[in-house]
Amino acid sequence: QDVFLGDLRGLTADNARWVARHLVMVGQNIDDNPELAWEHAQAAVRRAGRIAVVRETAGLAAYRAGHFARALTELRAARRMSGSEDNLPVMADCERGLGRPEKALEIAGSPAVARLTKAGRIEMRIVAAGARRDLDQIDAALVTLQCSELSEDDLEWGARLRYAYADTLEALGRTEEAATW
Repeated sequence: QDVFLGDLRGLTADNARWVARHLVMVGQNIDDNPELAWEHAQAAVRRAGRIAVVRETAGLAAYRAGHFARALTELRAARRMSGSEDNLPVMADCERGLGRPEKALEIAGSPAVARLTKAGRIEMRIVAAGARRDLDQIDAALVTLQCSELSEDDLEWGARLRYAYADTLEALGRTEEAATW
Protein backbone atom coordinates (compact mmCIF):
# COMPACT_ATOMS: atom_id res chain seq x y z
CA GLN A 1 0.00 0.00 0.00
CA ASP A 2 2.97 2.35 0.42
CA VAL A 3 3.16 2.52 -3.39
CA PHE A 4 -0.13 4.46 -3.48
CA LEU A 5 0.63 6.83 -0.62
CA GLY A 6 2.60 9.21 -2.86
CA ASP A 7 -0.38 9.56 -5.17
CA LEU A 8 -2.64 10.11 -2.17
CA ARG A 9 -0.63 12.88 -0.51
CA GLY A 10 -3.51 15.35 -0.78
CA LEU A 11 -5.45 13.25 1.74
CA THR A 12 -5.03 13.02 5.46
CA ALA A 13 -2.58 10.29 6.47
CA ASP A 14 -5.35 8.15 7.95
CA ASN A 15 -7.59 8.49 4.89
CA ALA A 16 -4.64 7.83 2.56
CA ARG A 17 -3.94 4.55 4.38
CA TRP A 18 -7.58 3.48 4.08
CA VAL A 19 -7.71 4.34 0.39
CA ALA A 20 -4.39 2.58 -0.22
CA ARG A 21 -5.73 -0.55 1.47
CA HIS A 22 -8.78 -0.53 -0.80
CA LEU A 23 -6.56 -0.06 -3.87
CA VAL A 24 -4.37 -2.98 -2.79
CA MET A 25 -7.51 -5.11 -2.42
CA VAL A 26 -8.54 -4.14 -5.94
CA GLY A 27 -5.20 -5.42 -7.21
CA GLN A 28 -5.44 -8.63 -5.21
CA ASN A 29 -8.96 -9.45 -6.40
CA ILE A 30 -9.24 -8.07 -9.92
CA ASP A 31 -8.34 -11.36 -11.65
CA ASP A 32 -10.16 -13.87 -9.46
CA ASN A 33 -13.05 -11.83 -8.10
CA PRO A 34 -13.59 -8.71 -10.22
CA GLU A 35 -16.89 -7.87 -8.51
CA LEU A 36 -15.17 -7.72 -5.11
CA ALA A 37 -12.39 -5.63 -6.66
CA TRP A 38 -15.06 -3.27 -7.99
CA GLU A 39 -16.58 -2.95 -4.50
CA HIS A 40 -13.19 -1.99 -3.07
CA ALA A 41 -12.65 0.48 -5.91
CA GLN A 42 -15.99 2.13 -5.18
CA ALA A 43 -15.02 2.43 -1.51
CA ALA A 44 -11.76 4.10 -2.55
CA VAL A 45 -13.66 6.54 -4.80
CA ARG A 46 -16.01 7.44 -1.94
CA ARG A 47 -12.97 8.39 0.16
CA ALA A 48 -10.78 9.94 -2.55
CA GLY A 49 -12.76 10.61 -5.72
CA ARG A 50 -10.62 13.60 -6.69
CA ILE A 51 -7.44 11.54 -7.07
CA ALA A 52 -6.68 10.37 -10.63
CA VAL A 53 -5.13 7.01 -9.67
CA VAL A 54 -8.22 6.19 -7.60
CA ARG A 55 -10.56 6.94 -10.50
CA GLU A 56 -8.34 5.04 -12.93
CA THR A 57 -8.26 2.01 -10.64
CA ALA A 58 -12.03 2.18 -10.27
CA GLY A 59 -12.44 2.38 -14.03
CA LEU A 60 -10.26 -0.66 -14.62
CA ALA A 61 -12.06 -2.61 -11.88
CA ALA A 62 -15.45 -1.70 -13.34
CA TYR A 63 -14.23 -2.79 -16.78
CA ARG A 64 -13.06 -6.17 -15.47
CA ALA A 65 -16.40 -6.64 -13.69
CA GLY A 66 -18.29 -5.85 -16.91
CA HIS A 67 -19.71 -2.52 -15.71
CA PHE A 68 -18.82 -0.73 -18.93
CA ALA A 69 -20.80 2.48 -18.43
CA ARG A 70 -19.28 3.03 -14.98
CA ALA A 71 -15.84 2.13 -16.34
CA LEU A 72 -16.16 4.84 -18.97
CA THR A 73 -17.26 7.39 -16.38
CA GLU A 74 -14.31 6.59 -14.11
CA LEU A 75 -11.73 6.41 -16.91
CA ARG A 76 -12.92 9.69 -18.42
CA ALA A 77 -12.61 11.34 -15.02
CA ALA A 78 -9.10 9.92 -14.55
CA ARG A 79 -8.12 11.16 -18.01
CA ARG A 80 -9.36 14.68 -17.25
CA MET A 81 -7.46 14.70 -13.96
CA SER A 82 -4.18 13.21 -15.15
CA GLY A 83 -4.09 14.06 -18.86
CA SER A 84 -3.03 10.47 -19.55
CA GLU A 85 -4.25 8.75 -22.72
CA ASP A 86 -3.10 5.30 -21.53
CA ASN A 87 -6.59 3.88 -21.06
CA LEU A 88 -8.01 4.86 -24.46
CA PRO A 89 -8.02 1.21 -25.66
CA VAL A 90 -10.00 0.19 -22.56
CA MET A 91 -12.39 3.08 -23.10
CA ALA A 92 -12.90 2.03 -26.72
CA ASP A 93 -13.53 -1.54 -25.62
CA CYS A 94 -16.10 -0.27 -23.10
CA GLU A 95 -17.93 1.34 -26.01
CA ARG A 96 -17.93 -2.05 -27.71
CA GLY A 97 -19.25 -3.61 -24.50
CA LEU A 98 -22.10 -1.09 -24.53
CA GLY A 99 -22.97 -2.05 -28.12
CA ARG A 100 -21.47 1.07 -29.67
CA PRO A 101 -18.71 -0.14 -32.02
CA GLU A 102 -18.90 3.10 -34.02
CA LYS A 103 -17.87 5.04 -30.90
CA ALA A 104 -15.01 2.58 -30.36
CA LEU A 105 -13.80 3.28 -33.90
CA GLU A 106 -14.12 7.02 -33.28
CA ILE A 107 -11.81 6.70 -30.26
CA ALA A 108 -9.44 4.47 -32.24
CA GLY A 109 -9.21 7.13 -34.95
CA SER A 110 -8.57 10.03 -32.60
CA PRO A 111 -5.25 11.91 -32.71
CA ALA A 112 -4.64 10.98 -29.06
CA VAL A 113 -3.89 7.39 -30.12
CA ALA A 114 -0.58 8.59 -31.60
CA ARG A 115 0.53 9.48 -28.06
CA LEU A 116 0.04 5.93 -26.79
CA THR A 117 2.96 3.60 -26.22
CA LYS A 118 3.60 0.94 -28.85
CA ALA A 119 1.76 -1.59 -26.69
CA GLY A 120 -1.16 0.84 -26.34
CA ARG A 121 -1.35 1.39 -30.10
CA ILE A 122 -1.32 -2.38 -30.69
CA GLU A 123 -4.07 -2.86 -28.11
CA MET A 124 -6.09 -0.16 -29.87
CA ARG A 125 -5.66 -2.03 -33.18
CA ILE A 126 -7.04 -5.16 -31.55
CA VAL A 127 -10.02 -3.26 -30.12
CA ALA A 128 -10.66 -1.49 -33.43
CA ALA A 129 -10.57 -4.81 -35.27
CA GLY A 130 -13.09 -6.17 -32.77
CA ALA A 131 -15.32 -3.18 -33.43
CA ARG A 132 -15.08 -3.84 -37.17
CA ARG A 133 -16.10 -7.44 -36.53
CA ASP A 134 -19.01 -6.21 -34.38
CA LEU A 135 -20.14 -4.29 -37.48
CA ASP A 136 -19.67 -7.43 -39.61
CA GLN A 137 -16.76 -5.78 -41.44
CA ILE A 138 -14.46 -8.78 -41.17
CA ASP A 139 -12.26 -7.85 -44.15
CA ALA A 140 -11.71 -4.41 -42.62
CA ALA A 141 -10.91 -6.06 -39.27
CA LEU A 142 -8.18 -8.09 -40.96
CA VAL A 143 -6.71 -4.99 -42.59
CA THR A 144 -6.77 -3.23 -39.22
CA LEU A 145 -4.63 -6.00 -37.74
CA GLN A 146 -2.11 -6.09 -40.59
CA CYS A 147 0.95 -4.21 -39.41
CA SER A 148 4.69 -4.70 -39.22
CA GLU A 149 4.40 -5.59 -35.52
CA LEU A 150 2.46 -8.72 -36.45
CA SER A 151 5.70 -10.58 -37.11
CA GLU A 152 7.57 -9.13 -34.12
CA ASP A 153 8.10 -11.38 -31.14
CA ASP A 154 7.19 -9.08 -28.27
CA LEU A 155 5.93 -10.88 -25.19
CA GLU A 156 3.91 -7.89 -24.02
CA TRP A 157 1.42 -7.86 -26.89
CA GLY A 158 2.65 -10.11 -29.72
CA ALA A 159 0.63 -13.17 -28.80
CA ARG A 160 -2.60 -11.16 -28.44
CA LEU A 161 -2.09 -9.51 -31.82
CA ARG A 162 -1.32 -12.79 -33.58
CA TYR A 163 -4.28 -14.52 -31.92
CA ALA A 164 -6.65 -11.73 -33.03
CA TYR A 165 -5.22 -11.96 -36.53
CA ALA A 166 -5.61 -15.76 -36.63
CA ASP A 167 -9.14 -15.55 -35.26
CA THR A 168 -10.08 -13.02 -37.94
CA LEU A 169 -8.56 -15.19 -40.68
CA GLU A 170 -10.62 -18.10 -39.39
CA ALA A 171 -13.78 -15.95 -39.46
CA LEU A 172 -13.03 -15.31 -43.13
CA GLY A 173 -12.78 -19.06 -43.75
CA ARG A 174 -9.00 -18.97 -44.22
CA THR A 175 -8.40 -21.78 -41.73
CA GLU A 176 -4.98 -22.91 -43.02
CA GLU A 177 -3.57 -19.39 -42.70
CA ALA A 178 -5.22 -19.05 -39.30
CA ALA A 179 -3.53 -22.22 -38.09
CA THR A 180 -0.16 -20.85 -39.22
CA TRP A 181 -0.63 -17.70 -37.19
